[in-house]
This record gives sequence, structure tokens and C-alpha cells, in this order.
Amino acid sequence: MSPASNTPDGPDSPAPAYRRLYEQLRAGILSGQLKAGSPLPASRRLAAEVGVSRNTVLAAFEQLDAEGYLDRRPGSGTYVADVLPEQMLTISHAPWTGSGADDGSGRLSQRGRAIADTRRMPLPEVTGVSAEATAFQIGLPALDSFPADLWARMYGARLRQSTRDLMRYSDPRGYRPLREAIASYIGPARGIRCTADQVVIVSGSQQALEFCGRILLDPGDPAWIEDPCYLGAKAALISAGARLVPVPVDRKGIDVAAGIEREPSARLAVLTPSYQFPLGVTLSLERRLALLDWAAQAGAWIVEDDYDSEFRYRGRPLVALQAIDKHRRVIYVGTFSKIMFPGLRLGYLIAPTELVDGFAAAHLSTDMHAHLLDQAVLADFMEAGHFTRHLRRMRVLCGKRQQLLVAEATRRLGSRLRIEDPDGGLHLVGWLPEGHDDQAIAELAARQRLHLWPLSTHCVEADLPPALLLGYAGIKERDIGDGVATLDRILRGYRPHARLS
Repeated sequence: MSPASNTPDGPDSPAPAYRRLYEQLRAGILSGQLKAGSPLPASRRLAAEVGVSRNTVLAAFEQLDAEGYLDRRPGSGTYVADVLPEQMLTISHAPWTGSGADDGSGRLSQRGRAIADTRRMPLPEVTGVSAEATAFQIGLPALDSFPADLWARMYGARLRQSTRDLMRYSDPRGYRPLREAIASYIGPARGIRCTADQVVIVSGSQQALEFCGRILLDPGDPAWIEDPCYLGAKAALISAGARLVPVPVDRKGIDVAAGIEREPSARLAVLTPSYQFPLGVTLSLERRLALLDWAAQAGAWIVEDDYDSEFRYRGRPLVALQAIDKHRRVIYVGTFSKIMFPGLRLGYLIAPTELVDGFAAAHLSTDMHAHLLDQAVLADFMEAGHFTRHLRRMRVLCGKRQQLLVAEATRRLGSRLRIEDPDGGLHLVGWLPEGHDDQAIAELAARQRLHLWPLSTHCVEADLPPALLLGYAGIKERDIGDGVATLDRILRGYRPHARLS
């Protein structure tokens, strides 16, 4: 039988002769015409039978052998393989059911399990609902007013100008021009005096918190955390293996005296003094000084997460905690997620000189450095003055959205949700009546495309009244009224202790 007449290519196929023979033999093997383990004719004999050269047969055999269809045995001959490649790909294995003794292999470590079990704030993208389809998402800036076209032009220009330079590994502390731009900006903005050598660029403030826990704590070391707290800070400390020491927060911020009473020898304190997350209070000057004195005496470090201090709508903000630190115990953490856009994943920390090498080493053992092209474009954006102009526009816009939300909520919701009117920030706290379940209401709201977040989730030990967090920066003015109206319907229909179905 001629190989050309039985191959998929057909007798007039332009495929090489060895390929046509290969296809014919492979088809015979797969169909069972050539049985597993059966011998094939010797190459000279097969060449004579099909009317091709011996080299053609050898080439077809080599291809089939390479793909696992043949078993070539020196001194014995060539055989069809006992197990074909297709069978190997479709072998099914019964799932392991854990029968027998559980030796713990394959399980997470205790720290890994603690990290996995730590509650985090679910973004709509993670939970399957787009940001555009939700109202009141916290942590989202006014993306609708970001100068995306300008950013795209600057991105393209930078890519064209310095492609090779930005393709290399770089300083783990970050792109030097960006560090210089941050050092120039942060002085007038927050009263911080630093050099570019103290600035370390990170992939968002969360990485800064992770680095702080990693290089400043040993497993089991005590660390203060605000109660209620920012869940990202809690996750970072758990990741470092720290022993959490929740410290209560009141209208003057973190209660330093209570922290000292609970754990005077803590190695680290992580806090949000400018606009405490989630309560929105500002750490008083008296407590700032007490905190700095404690850190100096205890040899502890303070991580100042200054996540949205730029958004102040009334009065002048207190200078950063780092700006009044005479003992160099404060690591300042800033982010571009709230001013620019969270997908940028760039932030920075400003550290005492003696810690900078440690943070650089943390980068080298993690990701080498933050995304270099993004850093370069952001540096260009800042140096050209676009950053400060955009910030001024965002401060005005977010202030208007805050006041509109306060007015709408006060008018429509009344005592069903008592709204506090803070001086800054990007979210509000709405206090529910006693006996309400803030988590149950948040679940009801999610069904109506409202992204509310329950205050109780942020409590470690604190027993606070039920409340909801409402973000306003990322929702357009025309949608605020509709969102409040939907929330009004939910609260009117809510019955305490009713079970969700």
C-alpha cells in the first residue's frame, strides 16, 4: 500500500515523503491496526514495500520514536510502544482523600494559615462586581477625573526615549529622579525634612508595611496595632509573625497610655495618625509627643501610615509625626494610590538613614525593585508640575463629593444612619442604631450594588457600636443621591436579627 494514498495529506500532498509515511504509521497505531508491542518491518523491507528510500523510513521512525509512539531496541528491532502519548495524557488518577495518618505534609505552615485566614477588604474586582457598578467603595480615588490622556502621552514618550535604560535592573531603593521628586514634594506638603537617599520606592504602601514587619520584627515580637485597625496593617504584622497588641482608639487617636500599660516593651507600633483608619480621627499633639517619648525610651519603631493626609478640606493639618520626631524612630509611609490610581502600585517610605540598607535588602529578596517604567513616568509627571495640579483638583472635587454625601445622607437617612462630617479623608463613618448588625446590612447592600464595609470587621478586641464605612471619592456626584436612596430602602426594610437567605 502506498503511503501517499492513506495519509491525511492525500496523494497529491506537498508534504515530504517521510511526513506522509509518519502520518500513515501514526494513524495505524492510534486506530489499533498496529497493536501495542507489535514489531514493525525492518527499514529496508518497509522502504521496498512502500516505494520510498530507506532514509525516508528512518526519518519517519525517528519522528515517531521522539513522540513516544515507537520503542526502538538496538539489536532487536522497532516496536509499537506499549503506552502511547495520548494514553499518558488521559490517565486519570483518583483524588487523594487523606486516608491514613495525616502527617501535615502539603498543609500551610501556622504562619501561612494565619495569613490566609486574615480578613481583608474585598475589592469589587475580586468579588466579581466591577468598580463602575458599585457605589461607596472605600479606598478608590476619583478615577473619572484622572488625566488619563496626558498620562498615556507621557508614558509613550518615556518609553520611546529610554527603553534600554529602563530594561535593566536598577537601584533597589528606586528610580533616583522619583526619589528626588518625592523628597522635594514631601517637605512643603507634610513638613518632612529628608534627602532622596532616605526615600525607598515600594510597590504600594502594603509592601512598605510588609517590609517594616520583616526587617524590624522577629517572630513573636509584640507590636502595637490600632483597634479598630487597618486590615492591611494587621495582615502585614501577622505575616511577620508578630504578636499583636491591640490598642484602643478614641476621639484623640490611639490611646498611648493604654498601649504602654498593655505592652511597654513593644518593638513596633503601626498607626494612621493623620486620619485614623477606619474612624477618621486625628491623633492629638499631646499623644503624638507621648508616643514619640515612649518609642525613644523603649527603643521601638513607629510606622506612620499617612495614606490620605493630602485630602484635608478644612483647616491646616498637623505636620507629619515624622516631622517632629527628634529621635529618628519614625518610618513614614506614603502612597500614590489615593491621588493617582491604585493600579499604579507605587508608594514610598522615608526611613532613618540606618534602616535604608535593610529596606533595600528586603526589595532584593522580594522583587528587586518596583516597576521601573512606572517610576520614570511618575517622576516626569511630578517634575512637570502635573502632580500638584492634579492633587489640587482632586482635593476640591473630593471635598464637594464629601459634602454632597453628608447632605444627602443627613436629609434622607436621619437617625437610621448618623453621619459624621470629618475634616478630611476619602470615606465617612455612618453609625447605625444599637442592635443593628453592620455585617448583615453590608451583605444586603452588596446585593443592591452598594459597596459598604462594616466597621466591626476592623475591630480586634474593641466593642464599638455598629457602623458602616462609605467611600465618596470614586462615585460621581450624579450617582450619590441614587446610592443614598438605595441605602435608605435597605435600612427601612432591615429587621435586626433577621437571617439572610
